[in-house]
Amino acid sequence: MTAQLVHDLELPLLRTIGLERLDAIAAVEAAQAENWLARTDMGYCVTRLEDVTAILRDKRFHSALSILPQLSGMPELQGVPRRKSILSMEGEEHARLRRLVAPAFTPMAANRLRPTMRTVISDLIDTVAADGECEFVADICEPYPIPIICELLGTPPEDWKLFSSWATDIFRIFNGTLEKDLPLIERASEALTAYVRDMIAARRAEPRDDLLSDLIAVEEAGDRLSTDEMAMLAQAVLMAGTDTTRNQLACSVAVFSEHPEQWKLLAERPELAPRAVEESLRYLGAVRATVRFAAEEVTYRDVVFPKGTVVSATLAGANRDPEVWERPDDFDITQERGQAQMTFGSGIHFCLGAALARAELQEALPLLAQRMPGLARNGPVEWKPANFGIWGPANLPLRFGAT
Repeated sequence: MTAQLVHDLELPLLRTIGLERLDAIAAVEAAQAENWLARTDMGYCVTRLEDVTAILRDKRFHSALSILPQLSGMPELQGVPRRKSILSMEGEEHARLRRLVAPAFTPMAANRLRPTMRTVISDLIDTVAADGECEFVADICEPYPIPIICELLGTPPEDWKLFSSWATDIFRIFNGTLEKDLPLIERASEALTAYVRDMIAARRAEPRDDLLSDLIAVEEAGDRLSTDEMAMLAQAVLMAGTDTTRNQLACSVAVFSEHPEQWKLLAERPELAPRAVEESLRYLGAVRATVRFAAEEVTYRDVVFPKGTVVSATLAGANRDPEVWERPDDFDITQERGQAQMTFGSGIHFCLGAALARAELQEALPLLAQRMPGLARNGPVEWKPANFGIWGPANLPLRFGAT
């Protein structure tokens, strides 16, 4: 079969911006049923698990973070030197830095932080348990991951609120409002970088058992890891370990509030926590899509994608692909699913903080289920705008049995 130019194809149009959650899921499922490829306002998208995986693993498709100004309608920023991030790097430069930071994000490294996770989530539950109600996002999700990341980095507890504020502002880069938010993003990034530089200087003088000391040791063992690179990696660590966890915890508990029998089961059988985490990531992931662009002309499935073509990989569609998943629209933490969920992505940009996020969720969910029995909504859920790259409830009012 002769390859066809993607722009010449008759394809379904997929638009989810502005739709309610269930309507957005229905729109993805409709496009998925019609064709493996769809048009979007930004370019094209794939929604089936096989194609999502293939695009994310194809090194000819690069992370669109490097062209965010262009995608955000700010072409005047193109060509302006900006601080590099491991999240948008490609090739050997990316592979080298990923190798250096990877030991901090193995399951074994995450497991060492589990006692801290249990202490932090227990203390947060203590603040609301007697009331029998809370606003879950502000009371639990927002403060939960920061102390854990700060312990990983070796930051003193009195500075946790600073890190939380910086993480919130830096993550505005994914919200589709770059032109408005750029000054906030840059101020937070510069403040974090200055702070980390001071920490690096202190660790050089007095190493400790933390990530920055480990990175300094790698540099001094012969690799050319610069202070700028270490500061950038610390920022990536903050980004990889905070906002994703905040939003996914809120998404997971929002789903459980719709399935009280599953919540009760998790409280009774905390050993189901790993499966509960994977199922909630599949059923309602905080990262619903990730964007790539063709760094060169790419032919895939007899379709030619010219250089520069933007292709979204719809993780939410892949996670409910009816050709792969049995009963994809059911939420069931007891079901053995043979396929891994795709919310953490795939390929070289697979989520850096996946092991840490899994551990944080595995520690939090069963404790919450045990100490918040009879969980139910205490008002309507306010969801973040659909254009947010990392998404979830902005406001999740809950009631439960006081303990």
